[in-house]
Amino acid sequence: MSTGTRPGLTRFARYVPRAAVAAVAALALTACGGGTDNASAESTSSASAGADAKSAFPVTVEHKYGSTTIDKEPKKVVTLGLSDQDAVLALGIKPVGAVDWFKEQPYGKWPWAKDKWGSDLPEIVGERDDYNMEKIAALKPDLVIAQYSGMKKEQYDTLSKFTKVVAQPKGHEDYQAPWQDMTRQIGKALGKETETEKLISDIDARFAAVRDKHPEWAESTLAVADSFEAAKYAAFTKTDPKAIFFNELGFKLHPEIDKLAEPGWNVAELSAEKLNVLDVDRLVWVTSSTEANDRIKAEPLYKKLKVHQDKRDLFVPYQDPDIGAAFSFNTVLSIPYAIDEIEPLLTAVK
Repeated sequence: MSTGTRPGLTRFARYVPRAAVAAVAALALTACGGGTDNASAESTSSASAGADAKSAFPVTVEHKYGSTTIDKEPKKVVTLGLSDQDAVLALGIKPVGAVDWFKEQPYGKWPWAKDKWGSDLPEIVGERDDYNMEKIAALKPDLVIAQYSGMKKEQYDTLSKFTKVVAQPKGHEDYQAPWQDMTRQIGKALGKETETEKLISDIDARFAAVRDKHPEWAESTLAVADSFEAAKYAAFTKTDPKAIFFNELGFKLHPEIDKLAEPGWNVAELSAEKLNVLDVDRLVWVTSSTEANDRIKAEPLYKKLKVHQDKRDLFVPYQDPDIGAAFSFNTVLSIPYAIDEIEPLLTAVK
Protein backbone atom coordinates (compact mmCIF):
# COMPACT_ATOMS: atom_id res chain seq x y z
CA MET A 1 0.00 0.00 0.00
CA SER A 2 1.48 3.29 -1.03
CA THR A 3 -0.31 5.80 1.14
CA GLY A 4 -0.86 4.83 4.74
CA THR A 5 -0.74 2.06 7.26
CA ARG A 6 -1.25 -1.55 6.34
CA PRO A 7 -4.69 -3.24 6.42
CA GLY A 8 -3.64 -5.22 9.48
CA LEU A 9 -3.58 -2.04 11.53
CA THR A 10 -7.31 -2.20 12.20
CA ARG A 11 -7.45 0.75 14.59
CA PHE A 12 -5.47 3.06 12.35
CA ALA A 13 -7.04 5.38 9.85
CA ARG A 14 -5.42 4.29 6.61
CA TYR A 15 -7.08 1.52 4.65
CA VAL A 16 -6.90 0.41 1.04
CA PRO A 17 -10.21 1.25 -0.65
CA ARG A 18 -11.89 -1.87 -1.94
CA ALA A 19 -14.95 -0.36 -3.62
CA ALA A 20 -15.25 -0.80 -7.36
CA VAL A 21 -17.01 2.50 -7.77
CA ALA A 22 -17.33 2.53 -11.53
CA ALA A 23 -19.39 -0.66 -11.47
CA VAL A 24 -22.06 0.86 -9.26
CA ALA A 25 -22.28 4.32 -10.81
CA ALA A 26 -25.27 3.50 -12.95
CA LEU A 27 -27.06 1.81 -10.05
CA ALA A 28 -26.37 4.80 -7.82
CA LEU A 29 -27.82 7.22 -10.35
CA THR A 30 -30.92 5.08 -10.77
CA ALA A 31 -31.46 4.70 -7.05
CA CYS A 32 -31.05 8.39 -6.44
CA GLY A 33 -33.73 9.60 -8.82
CA GLY A 34 -34.90 13.10 -7.90
CA GLY A 35 -34.52 12.57 -4.16
CA THR A 36 -32.74 15.77 -3.25
CA ASP A 37 -35.86 17.82 -4.00
CA ASN A 38 -37.60 16.15 -1.04
CA ALA A 39 -34.83 16.82 1.45
CA SER A 40 -36.46 19.92 2.95
CA ALA A 41 -39.09 17.71 4.58
CA GLU A 42 -36.41 16.26 6.82
CA SER A 43 -35.50 19.51 8.58
CA THR A 44 -35.91 19.49 12.36
CA SER A 45 -34.29 22.82 13.13
CA SER A 46 -36.21 25.74 14.52
CA ALA A 47 -37.55 28.41 12.18
CA SER A 48 -35.05 31.01 13.31
CA ALA A 49 -32.07 28.66 13.09
CA GLY A 50 -33.23 27.52 9.68
CA ALA A 51 -33.50 31.09 8.45
CA ASP A 52 -29.97 31.86 9.64
CA ALA A 53 -28.57 28.78 7.94
CA LYS A 54 -30.38 29.44 4.68
CA SER A 55 -28.93 32.94 4.50
CA ALA A 56 -25.44 31.43 4.32
CA PHE A 57 -26.07 29.82 0.95
CA PRO A 58 -24.83 29.39 -1.64
CA VAL A 59 -21.39 28.45 -0.30
CA THR A 60 -18.38 27.12 -2.18
CA VAL A 61 -16.02 24.75 -0.38
CA GLU A 62 -12.59 24.00 -1.85
CA HIS A 63 -11.19 20.54 -1.31
CA LYS A 64 -8.75 17.93 -2.61
CA TYR A 65 -10.62 17.34 -5.86
CA GLY A 66 -11.59 20.92 -6.69
CA SER A 67 -14.51 22.84 -5.24
CA THR A 68 -18.17 22.21 -4.53
CA THR A 69 -20.91 24.83 -4.50
CA ILE A 70 -23.82 24.05 -2.19
CA ASP A 71 -26.84 26.09 -3.22
CA LYS A 72 -29.18 25.47 -0.32
CA GLU A 73 -29.13 24.25 3.26
CA PRO A 74 -28.38 20.51 3.36
CA LYS A 75 -31.04 18.44 5.07
CA LYS A 76 -29.89 14.86 4.49
CA VAL A 77 -26.18 14.44 5.12
CA VAL A 78 -24.01 11.36 4.73
CA THR A 79 -20.55 11.37 6.33
CA LEU A 80 -17.82 9.17 4.84
CA GLY A 81 -14.93 10.35 6.98
CA LEU A 82 -14.22 8.06 9.91
CA SER A 83 -14.97 10.74 12.48
CA ASP A 84 -16.84 13.35 10.41
CA GLN A 85 -20.17 12.56 12.04
CA ASP A 86 -19.00 14.14 15.30
CA ALA A 87 -18.68 17.66 13.91
CA VAL A 88 -21.96 17.30 12.04
CA LEU A 89 -23.68 16.17 15.23
CA ALA A 90 -22.11 19.02 17.19
CA LEU A 91 -23.64 21.43 14.68
CA GLY A 92 -27.11 20.05 15.26
CA ILE A 93 -27.53 17.68 12.31
CA LYS A 94 -27.84 13.89 12.53
CA PRO A 95 -26.25 12.21 9.50
CA VAL A 96 -28.53 9.72 7.80
CA GLY A 97 -25.53 7.62 6.79
CA ALA A 98 -21.99 7.07 8.08
CA VAL A 99 -19.12 4.62 7.75
CA ASP A 100 -18.00 2.21 10.43
CA TRP A 101 -14.48 2.51 11.81
CA PHE A 102 -14.25 0.13 14.75
CA LYS A 103 -16.25 -2.67 13.06
CA GLU A 104 -18.80 -2.73 15.84
CA GLN A 105 -21.30 -0.11 14.69
CA PRO A 106 -20.86 1.78 17.97
CA TYR A 107 -23.18 4.63 17.04
CA GLY A 108 -25.00 5.66 20.18
CA LYS A 109 -22.30 3.93 22.24
CA TRP A 110 -19.53 6.52 22.31
CA PRO A 111 -20.09 8.55 25.48
CA TRP A 112 -19.31 11.85 23.78
CA ALA A 113 -21.91 11.31 21.04
CA LYS A 114 -24.54 9.08 22.63
CA ASP A 115 -26.94 11.86 23.57
CA LYS A 116 -26.52 13.55 20.21
CA TRP A 117 -27.62 10.44 18.31
CA GLY A 118 -30.46 9.46 20.60
CA SER A 119 -32.46 6.74 18.86
CA ASP A 120 -31.83 8.08 15.35
CA LEU A 121 -28.89 5.94 14.31
CA PRO A 122 -27.41 6.27 10.82
CA GLU A 123 -27.37 3.72 8.04
CA ILE A 124 -23.93 2.12 7.84
CA VAL A 125 -22.83 2.78 4.27
CA GLY A 126 -19.32 1.37 4.34
CA GLU A 127 -16.31 0.36 6.36
CA ARG A 128 -13.51 2.90 6.42
CA ASP A 129 -12.81 3.80 2.77
CA ASP A 130 -14.89 1.02 1.23
CA TYR A 131 -18.19 2.73 0.41
CA ASN A 132 -21.43 1.03 -0.57
CA MET A 133 -22.56 3.35 -3.36
CA GLU A 134 -26.00 1.75 -3.67
CA LYS A 135 -26.73 2.33 0.01
CA ILE A 136 -25.55 5.93 -0.19
CA ALA A 137 -27.68 6.62 -3.25
CA ALA A 138 -30.72 4.98 -1.65
CA LEU A 139 -30.53 7.49 1.20
CA LYS A 140 -30.92 10.31 -1.35
CA PRO A 141 -28.51 12.67 0.42
CA ASP A 142 -28.13 16.26 -0.67
CA LEU A 143 -24.61 16.41 0.79
CA VAL A 144 -21.80 13.90 1.31
CA ILE A 145 -18.91 14.91 3.57
CA ALA A 146 -15.56 13.08 3.48
CA GLN A 147 -12.95 14.88 5.58
CA TYR A 148 -11.12 12.30 7.70
CA SER A 149 -11.08 9.86 4.82
CA GLY A 150 -9.06 8.36 2.00
CA MET A 151 -11.70 8.93 -0.66
CA LYS A 152 -10.29 8.36 -4.14
CA LYS A 153 -10.99 10.49 -7.19
CA GLU A 154 -13.10 7.80 -8.84
CA GLN A 155 -15.23 7.53 -5.70
CA TYR A 156 -15.64 11.29 -5.64
CA ASP A 157 -16.63 11.32 -9.30
CA THR A 158 -19.21 8.57 -8.79
CA LEU A 159 -20.81 10.30 -5.83
CA SER A 160 -20.78 13.68 -7.57
CA LYS A 161 -23.06 12.29 -10.26
CA PHE A 162 -25.98 12.25 -7.85
CA THR A 163 -25.14 14.55 -4.91
CA LYS A 164 -22.88 17.32 -3.64
CA VAL A 165 -19.59 16.07 -2.24
CA VAL A 166 -17.05 17.86 -0.04
CA ALA A 167 -13.86 15.80 -0.15
CA GLN A 168 -10.75 15.95 2.03
CA PRO A 169 -9.11 19.32 2.75
CA LYS A 170 -6.59 20.25 0.09
CA GLY A 171 -2.95 20.70 0.99
CA HIS A 172 -2.84 17.73 3.38
CA GLU A 173 -2.20 14.03 3.02
CA ASP A 174 -5.28 11.90 3.61
CA TYR A 175 -6.03 11.52 7.33
CA GLN A 176 -3.51 14.21 8.21
CA ALA A 177 -5.47 17.46 8.15
CA PRO A 178 -5.77 19.22 11.53
CA TRP A 179 -9.09 18.70 13.25
CA GLN A 180 -9.69 22.45 13.10
CA ASP A 181 -9.42 22.46 9.29
CA MET A 182 -11.79 19.52 8.90
CA THR A 183 -14.29 21.04 11.31
CA ARG A 184 -14.24 24.33 9.41
CA GLN A 185 -14.81 22.53 6.11
CA ILE A 186 -17.82 20.77 7.60
CA GLY A 187 -19.17 23.94 9.18
CA LYS A 188 -18.90 25.89 5.94
CA ALA A 189 -20.63 23.14 3.96
CA LEU A 190 -23.50 23.18 6.46
CA GLY A 191 -23.78 26.97 6.44
CA LYS A 192 -22.81 27.16 10.12
CA GLU A 193 -19.46 28.95 10.14
CA THR A 194 -20.18 31.11 13.20
CA GLU A 195 -21.27 28.11 15.28
CA THR A 196 -18.23 26.21 14.05
CA GLU A 197 -15.77 28.88 15.17
CA LYS A 198 -17.39 28.85 18.61
CA LEU A 199 -16.94 25.07 18.84
CA ILE A 200 -13.28 25.35 17.85
CA SER A 201 -12.53 28.21 20.22
CA ASP A 202 -14.14 26.32 23.10
CA ILE A 203 -11.92 23.29 22.44
CA ASP A 204 -8.84 25.48 22.08
CA ALA A 205 -9.69 26.96 25.47
CA ARG A 206 -9.92 23.48 27.00
CA PHE A 207 -6.45 22.63 25.73
CA ALA A 208 -5.07 25.96 26.94
CA ALA A 209 -6.48 25.38 30.41
CA VAL A 210 -4.73 22.01 30.65
CA ARG A 211 -1.44 23.48 29.43
CA ASP A 212 -1.70 26.24 32.04
CA LYS A 213 -2.38 23.65 34.72
CA HIS A 214 0.54 21.44 33.71
CA PRO A 215 3.36 23.70 32.42
CA GLU A 216 5.84 20.90 33.16
CA TRP A 217 4.41 18.92 30.24
CA ALA A 218 5.95 21.42 27.83
CA GLU A 219 9.38 20.14 28.92
CA SER A 220 8.49 16.50 28.29
CA THR A 221 8.78 14.54 25.06
CA LEU A 222 5.92 12.11 24.46
CA ALA A 223 5.25 9.31 21.98
CA VAL A 224 2.04 7.41 21.23
CA ALA A 225 2.36 3.79 20.14
CA ASP A 226 0.44 0.59 19.51
CA SER A 227 1.30 -3.06 18.89
CA PHE A 228 -1.02 -4.91 16.55
CA GLU A 229 0.77 -8.26 16.63
CA ALA A 230 3.72 -9.93 18.30
CA ALA A 231 7.12 -8.31 17.63
CA LYS A 232 5.53 -5.54 15.55
CA TYR A 233 5.04 -2.03 16.85
CA ALA A 234 3.86 1.31 15.52
CA ALA A 235 4.54 4.86 16.66
CA PHE A 236 2.25 7.64 15.49
CA THR A 237 3.63 10.62 13.57
CA LYS A 238 2.97 14.28 14.30
CA THR A 239 0.11 14.36 11.78
CA ASP A 240 -1.88 11.53 13.39
CA PRO A 241 -4.83 12.67 15.54
CA LYS A 242 -3.52 10.79 18.56
CA ALA A 243 -0.17 12.58 18.46
CA ILE A 244 -1.87 15.89 17.69
CA PHE A 245 -4.04 15.48 20.78
CA PHE A 246 -1.06 15.08 23.12
CA ASN A 247 0.84 17.86 21.41
CA GLU A 248 -2.09 20.20 22.06
CA LEU A 249 -2.03 19.13 25.70
CA GLY A 250 1.44 20.65 25.77
CA PHE A 251 3.80 17.73 25.21
CA LYS A 252 6.63 17.80 22.69
CA LEU A 253 6.62 15.06 20.05
CA HIS A 254 9.67 13.00 19.16
CA PRO A 255 10.81 14.06 15.64
CA GLU A 256 12.66 10.78 15.09
CA ILE A 257 9.32 8.99 14.70
CA ASP A 258 8.44 11.11 11.67
CA LYS A 259 11.82 10.34 10.12
CA LEU A 260 11.17 6.61 10.39
CA ALA A 261 7.71 6.73 8.81
CA GLU A 262 7.13 6.02 5.13
CA PRO A 263 6.17 9.14 3.11
CA GLY A 264 2.47 9.87 3.52
CA TRP A 265 2.02 7.43 6.40
CA ASN A 266 0.67 8.37 9.81
CA VAL A 267 2.71 5.75 11.66
CA ALA A 268 6.27 4.51 11.75
CA GLU A 269 6.40 0.74 11.88
CA LEU A 270 9.01 -0.56 14.32
CA SER A 271 10.65 -3.88 15.00
CA ALA A 272 11.63 -4.76 18.55
CA GLU A 273 15.18 -3.71 17.70
CA LYS A 274 13.95 -0.16 17.05
CA LEU A 275 11.96 0.24 20.25
CA ASN A 276 14.65 2.56 21.59
CA VAL A 277 12.98 5.36 19.60
CA LEU A 278 10.21 5.13 22.19
CA ASP A 279 12.54 5.83 25.11
CA VAL A 280 11.06 9.29 25.69
CA ASP A 281 9.89 11.19 28.78
CA ARG A 282 6.32 9.92 28.48
CA LEU A 283 5.09 6.96 26.45
CA VAL A 284 1.41 6.27 25.85
CA TRP A 285 0.43 2.85 24.55
CA VAL A 286 -3.07 2.66 23.12
CA THR A 287 -4.05 -0.96 22.65
CA SER A 288 -6.98 -3.29 22.15
CA SER A 289 -6.50 -5.76 25.00
CA THR A 290 -4.73 -6.51 28.24
CA GLU A 291 -3.07 -9.39 26.36
CA ALA A 292 -1.39 -6.86 24.08
CA ASN A 293 -0.24 -4.88 27.10
CA ASP A 294 1.25 -7.97 28.72
CA ARG A 295 2.97 -8.94 25.48
CA ILE A 296 4.57 -5.50 25.14
CA LYS A 297 5.76 -5.50 28.74
CA ALA A 298 7.26 -8.97 28.29
CA GLU A 299 9.39 -7.93 25.28
CA PRO A 300 13.04 -8.20 26.46
CA LEU A 301 14.18 -5.14 24.49
CA TYR A 302 11.25 -3.13 25.84
CA LYS A 303 12.19 -4.04 29.39
CA LYS A 304 15.53 -2.29 28.83
CA LEU A 305 13.94 1.09 28.05
CA LYS A 306 14.32 3.64 30.82
CA VAL A 307 10.79 4.95 30.21
CA HIS A 308 9.52 1.51 31.17
CA GLN A 309 11.92 0.97 34.04
CA ASP A 310 10.95 4.33 35.53
CA LYS A 311 7.24 3.53 35.04
CA ARG A 312 6.69 6.54 32.82
CA ASP A 313 4.79 4.43 30.29
CA LEU A 314 1.01 4.45 30.29
CA PHE A 315 -1.31 1.82 28.82
CA VAL A 316 -4.81 2.95 27.82
CA PRO A 317 -7.51 1.02 25.94
CA TYR A 318 -9.26 2.01 22.77
CA GLN A 319 -12.55 0.96 24.32
CA ASP A 320 -14.09 0.13 27.70
CA PRO A 321 -13.35 2.82 28.75
CA ASP A 322 -13.28 4.54 25.38
CA ILE A 323 -10.22 6.69 26.00
CA GLY A 324 -8.16 5.64 23.00
CA ALA A 325 -11.15 5.91 20.70
CA ALA A 326 -11.77 9.45 21.95
CA PHE A 327 -8.32 10.78 21.09
CA SER A 328 -8.26 8.71 17.91
CA PHE A 329 -11.39 10.55 16.81
CA ASN A 330 -9.97 13.84 18.13
CA THR A 331 -13.09 15.85 17.29
CA VAL A 332 -14.97 18.74 18.83
CA LEU A 333 -17.19 16.17 20.57
CA SER A 334 -14.59 13.60 21.65
CA ILE A 335 -11.79 15.91 22.81
CA PRO A 336 -13.46 17.07 26.05
CA TYR A 337 -14.11 13.44 27.02
CA ALA A 338 -10.53 12.49 26.11
CA ILE A 339 -9.10 15.33 28.22
CA ASP A 340 -11.23 14.43 31.23
CA GLU A 341 -10.17 10.79 31.03
CA ILE A 342 -6.47 11.12 30.22
CA GLU A 343 -5.44 14.05 32.45
CA PRO A 344 -5.67 12.14 35.75
CA LEU A 345 -3.87 9.15 34.19
CA LEU A 346 -1.00 11.33 32.99
CA THR A 347 -0.81 13.09 36.34
CA ALA A 348 -0.50 9.75 38.10
CA VAL A 349 2.52 8.81 35.98
CA LYS A 350 5.52 10.58 37.49
